[in-house]
Amino acid sequence: MDKQTYSDILELLHREVKPALGCTEPIAVALAVARACSLFRPEKPSRINVQVSANILKNAMGVGIPGTGMVGLNIAVALAMECGNPDYGLEVLKDLTPEDVEKAKAYASEGRVKISLANTSKKLYIEAECLYGPADAPVHRSRAVIQDDHDAVVYVSRDEEVLLDNLTAGASAEGGNEGQDHDAAAHKTTLDYHLNMRKIFDFATKEARLEDISFLLDAARMNKALAEEGLARPYGLQVGRTIQDNIHRNVFGKGLLTHCMAMTAAASDARMAGCTLPAMSNSGSGNQGITVTMPVVAAAEQFGSSEEQLIRALTLSHLTAIHIKGYLGKLSALCGCVVASTGSACGIVWLSGGSFEQVCSAVKNMIGNITGMVCDGAKVGCALKVASGVSSAVQSAVLALDDHCVTGNDGIIEDDVEKSIRNLGTIGSKGMQVTDEMILNIMVCK
Repeated sequence: MDKQTYSDILELLHREVKPALGCTEPIAVALAVARACSLFRPEKPSRINVQVSANILKNAMGVGIPGTGMVGLNIAVALAMECGNPDYGLEVLKDLTPEDVEKAKAYASEGRVKISLANTSKKLYIEAECLYGPADAPVHRSRAVIQDDHDAVVYVSRDEEVLLDNLTAGASAEGGNEGQDHDAAAHKTTLDYHLNMRKIFDFATKEARLEDISFLLDAARMNKALAEEGLARPYGLQVGRTIQDNIHRNVFGKGLLTHCMAMTAAASDARMAGCTLPAMSNSGSGNQGITVTMPVVAAAEQFGSSEEQLIRALTLSHLTAIHIKGYLGKLSALCGCVVASTGSACGIVWLSGGSFEQVCSAVKNMIGNITGMVCDGAKVGCALKVASGVSSAVQSAVLALDDHCVTGNDGIIEDDVEKSIRNLGTIGSKGMQVTDEMILNIMVCK
């Protein structure tokens, strides 16, 4: 592998695998608000107006906000105003205290926060405006915009002074300067890295220097801490605790499948119910980070794998998910656990001594199985979907290891694994557009 390809893959891995505290959609909103608020601190805005794309709204309506016992964007916005630190990125709320929570609840209850849909074609768009002074004649205003990536602040202004402007076409009508030239590196997409499963496999299992990828042990540590928290306490639907409970042993048994499902679902239980522990995210999603990590960690524990084997399997898992996600975009109507659990299936195959061909078989088995799982927003019920994705991952891995693979005669599967991945991406990004709109309409009209 040439130096440039090696460097690009490592850069992409670091870009897409990072810590996040809380569900990344409301946390991204909190980041935008915190950035706007930071321009006039310590003064607090009298009102905060936030406009978001439909997919942000869908994924923020029903998810728990860490440390609050509440759900939704209003409390996330108020918390960001009270204690958010934009320098922390997707851990923007990590300094929150019980006093901050009480002040934020009071601020939100006074009707000072307004949430509305943005006029944008972007899937991921957040615009936060902070107003200072009387409602009818604000003295100051500050504004911050996040676009395309959960932590990508692309526009900042203070009163009439524009401090940053990297907005791209498709933003809201007020975005301004659309179509101008921008720094290409700042807007480089996953597809620009020209990944494929061969490159990913070779990098993860042979080419990567251990010191360059050992940071993925942080993903194992962070997400396992969430899993242990979810198993120890009654979060959300308690999917992980229920699977692991001895009284259900006659149903679930005791082995790799149960261990993988319980650990992964428990981490999701805790995170989606507002646990204050961070997750290591993948492609802007904490649940995807959990699902791409925990089955591999659980399998490594079952197999007695070495630390190096775990690191390389995690690298394979994370990069596979990043690669597939590149064809879908950050937010879509396709549940992210489809992508993430496909990555973990690959990691399990390799930990079991599987070949490159068997890893590709696992990918095709996954695409042939759970492609149709829809995303109906972030909420505690995501743990159920995570458990289903992990179950499919273990099944797909076992079939692949026995050299059983869905063939090119079946549905959207093609003999070429890359074509199968592109087919999945086309269905999720284009074919399910109407599904996405229908899901949001149902959710907002309940």
